Amino acid sequence: MTAQAETFTRQPWHELHPVLAALIRSRTEHIVADMTRAIRDEVPAYRRPLDSAVGRDLTESIRRAVLQFAELIEHPDSAQDHHLDHFRHLGRVEFLNGRTTDALQAAFRVGARVGSRRYAEFVQEATLPPATVLTLHEAVLVHINALSNESVKGFLAAQLRSEGEVKRARRALVERLLEPPRGQERAALGPLAERARWPLPGAVASVIVRSAGRFSVPGADGELLSLGRGSDVVLIVPEPETSGLLDRVRDAARGRVAVVGPAVPPHEAWLSLQCARLAVDRRADLPTDGAFLRVDDELAELYLLRGAPIGQLLGRRVLGVFADLPRGRAARLAETLDALLMSWGRTAPEVAQALGIHPQTARKRLRQLETLFGDRLGDPRFRFEALLALRTHALRADAG
Repeated sequence: MTAQAETFTRQPWHELHPVLAALIRSRTEHIVADMTRAIRDEVPAYRRPLDSAVGRDLTESIRRAVLQFAELIEHPDSAQDHHLDHFRHLGRVEFLNGRTTDALQAAFRVGARVGSRRYAEFVQEATLPPATVLTLHEAVLVHINALSNESVKGFLAAQLRSEGEVKRARRALVERLLEPPRGQERAALGPLAERARWPLPGAVASVIVRSAGRFSVPGADGELLSLGRGSDVVLIVPEPETSGLLDRVRDAARGRVAVVGPAVPPHEAWLSLQCARLAVDRRADLPTDGAFLRVDDELAELYLLRGAPIGQLLGRRVLGVFADLPRGRAARLAETLDALLMSWGRTAPEVAQALGIHPQTARKRLRQLETLFGDRLGDPRFRFEALLALRTHALRADAG
């Protein structure tokens, strides 16, 4: 089947006299000028100077449509691929220039109206039967409808290609954002973000949605970046504190577990994700009926968890004096040491209040700590290391 047969299911120009083609050819430039003027008057998208790219494309397409119509009258069964390719290309150009199919189809309708009126004058001039006008109008409508359809095909093909390129760029962008940097150099994000049509924000937060499957946030997919990680979905949320997007993520994730990493500059999105992942991994008892958790208040614990093996080594070095004590006594003294380090004045009443014990009991335990650690209890470096060791031990105990 030829391209023409596929495009024109009805071919009324078989019934038109060839003299019409000759008249159209002889008045082509006048017809083109009339159509161009009407389209520019009635369709705002094409009100550009005639010597601009838009003006030249418009004039050339009108001229081609008029000459093709004459060609179809002269040779109804001739191949039309070259014309159809032009109008598909016109559709692609319209998409790339940011115009819509609405403007394009409006221009075709205006052109058809002007053409029908001018061609009807030729029927009278050639003294053809008046009924010829009806066939002529039908031919114009079939012709313009076919050209409009070809242009829309070109427009949609360009749109799909562009959307595919945007999707690939968005995936590349989110993968780069979530990949820890190698060395000190960071690749520029601007060009990739531009191709992904994702304006770089001042801050982002990474969100893990557990067991999300096909997860989306209605109306916000264009603003969010997302990537599947196993059964989870990772989202990158721009401007999490001010955009309102986190509230929409919370609503969409209702019934699921979602963990939000801290807000960071875009090039540190991977760090926000690490925090969210550590927070997920440290919780063995995540609720099955959904939860929306933020990790901003857990950064110290997450930091210690990240270096837990070193914290364990530090604990053996700093708190090794407890190793030879009975387990219960060692636990009580470790608890007392923690309360002492966290107190302002490091007095027995403060420690007693923190632990809920009698001040005399607190004094007794403090004396035991002085026996074990001596002057080190007054050393800021030791106090810092001891506090890290105690916190790491507590985290490991909570993790089971």
